[in-house]
Amino acid sequence: MRTAYFDCFSGISGDMTLGALIDAGLSIKELKSHLSKLPIDNYNLFAKKVKKNGISATKVDVIVKGRQKERRLSDIKKIISNSKLDRSIKNNAISVFERLAKAEAKVHKTSINNVHFHEVGAIDAIVDITGAVIGLKILGIENIIASAINTGSGYIKSAHGMLPVPGPATAELLKGIPVYFTDTKMELTTPTGAAIISTLSKDFGQMPKMDIKAIGYGAGTFNSPDMPNVLRIFIGEMKNPAKEENTILLETNIDDMNPQLYEYVMDKLFASGALDIYLTPIIMKKGRPGTMLSVLAKIDDVKKLSAIIFRETTSIGLRVQEIGRIKVEREIKEIKTKFGNVHVKVASDGKEILGINPEYEDCKRIAIKKGLPLKKVMEEIKKEAGRINR
Repeated sequence: MRTAYFDCFSGISGDMTLGALIDAGLSIKELKSHLSKLPIDNYNLFAKKVKKNGISATKVDVIVKGRQKERRLSDIKKIISNSKLDRSIKNNAISVFERLAKAEAKVHKTSINNVHFHEVGAIDAIVDITGAVIGLKILGIENIIASAINTGSGYIKSAHGMLPVPGPATAELLKGIPVYFTDTKMELTTPTGAAIISTLSKDFGQMPKMDIKAIGYGAGTFNSPDMPNVLRIFIGEMKNPAKEENTILLETNIDDMNPQLYEYVMDKLFASGALDIYLTPIIMKKGRPGTMLSVLAKIDDVKKLSAIIFRETTSIGLRVQEIGRIKVEREIKEIKTKFGNVHVKVASDGKEILGINPEYEDCKRIAIKKGLPLKKVMEEIKKEAGRINR
């Protein structure tokens, strides 16, 4: 799978994104050809090589002719929808602007249809956002992953006066995404950049295992002695199609609880988002037999799962550690069998099926209803499921 990894160690903006894509091999001539399909023409797009702290990078500038006007979301959607661009490009570009409008609307306590975009509704933002989507399409990018995002710090001038960095709209766009800031007193991540990456990236974290084919550096506006103000993009093929993600392992040792309670506790934890739960018999101090309860969880679910463990068990303390997890793609499909409709779990690497397993509860229901051995039902369904073509 052709993947682009956005290394946002110095933030991200619309022009930095375009610059990095061009630096990684996107033809500016081809980009301009596609952008000409938009019903706007009062701008020029320039790209030039610059150096940022000794690193060669591409700086993109969109120079607008004449006075720009404020636009609403409906105006921007009309411009993009009425273009001759591919449908997928239109849809992705509009999705970025819709996400941006929702963030602005929440910050200003209004509806997305009443949002005036100010600077980000101008021609340069339309070119930046649509151009980024076009560039990713031309380069054949199927998958986007990004690092944690450096927002910058300090204050920035806006149409509403001085605002803290990250600005309110940028902060809203980055909710649920790993971010950080350094002592660099400037706006490293703009609303346009935050909208692009938060809409198009499927995951955030460490760089995946991949064969790198190209690297691009897109230059930002600022110069800083602390770090080069560039966005770095790695483009290549994923070496391991399995998805890597960080999870939290919650563990506690229990030696004073009625074992009948474990099933109930596990049901409650699974219903609240636990990824996996297992029990391990252990020998505790003074030779007492006990049980170690282990719960694998998403970072966002740790608080509520911890509360369940403390409320429903006799535990008074938890061990918490962050661990990596690799999983292949999986989906639940419903298939027709001689026993009726049955759900099966299909695991794949994106190219071929790695395994098919019938859902236990469906098989159990059939075995009881038909008076058949559960093992036989599972074997028969697995045979029929093996004929699935993806």
